[in-house]
Amino acid sequence: METQNPVLRSSVYRSASSIQTRNTRLPTRLPISAIGSPKWVCHCSLYAYSVHTNRNLQCRNSVGEAEYKGVSYLEDHKPKSNITRKNLAVFVSGGGSNFRSVHAATTNGSVHGDVVVLVASKHDCGGAEYAREKGIPVIVFPRTKDSQEVFSAEDLVIALRSYEVDFILLAGYLKLIPAELIRSYPKAILNIHPSLLPAFGGKGYYGMKVHKAVIASGARYSGPTIHYVDEEYDTGRILAQRVVPVLAKDTPEELAARVLHEEHKLYVEVSAALCEERVIWREDGVPIIRSKENPLDYQ
Repeated sequence: METQNPVLRSSVYRSASSIQTRNTRLPTRLPISAIGSPKWVCHCSLYAYSVHTNRNLQCRNSVGEAEYKGVSYLEDHKPKSNITRKNLAVFVSGGGSNFRSVHAATTNGSVHGDVVVLVASKHDCGGAEYAREKGIPVIVFPRTKDSQEVFSAEDLVIALRSYEVDFILLAGYLKLIPAELIRSYPKAILNIHPSLLPAFGGKGYYGMKVHKAVIASGARYSGPTIHYVDEEYDTGRILAQRVVPVLAKDTPEELAARVLHEEHKLYVEVSAALCEERVIWREDGVPIIRSKENPLDYQ
């Protein structure tokens, strides 16, 4: 989506009670000034926040005159020391191995950013448990049908903006991203898929199903793809890929392990490029990554 981020205005109470942390302390990255005077409420096993906001919230990655945060049409190169650390939100549905890799890279200095919030489709998935252990707030979205509280896509946008999120990384998140979120974060949502898109992508192609289909097709190569997210499954602009061989006697599990090994490395590299503002958009709408070592070269 190419639309400019709207300024979200809210003068009513909104529930964000699906936000959970390991303890009741206020997350250090949450900008109090951006959300007014919140009331923080803890509910036993599901630690929750109830946010009252009466101020305008502006997404940090709003479109500028010539560039987005982390993406640019310009040819100038900014030293890393002059670039603000970016705030990342990661979305997961399972164990979150890619999330763990990216988070580790933010803590060891490989990625010039911080994971400030995790969005999980299941409150008890492995990725959510890891986030709580590390003190990272967790938002459960979408809510289950039997949930007593409503947490809409608009509520999710409000919650992410309260954390001043710059980029959203989907890491094994199996739900379709709401259009409201895509419009609010143009050119700022990435997904990783375990095949060389556009092959073996789309609705129904996820997890082991992808690797079974690759082997059954007789394809000689596979590998992860990182692409921008639009309103369909796996159809956004491709940003990066990594090729691995498909061996003659591969099982789906063996191929999956080989691809996953490359996923972990590739997502860290792309996250680093985003946070260092090295993603460039060509005039034809194709995103490319500027080399870290030589700003005049592209990966």
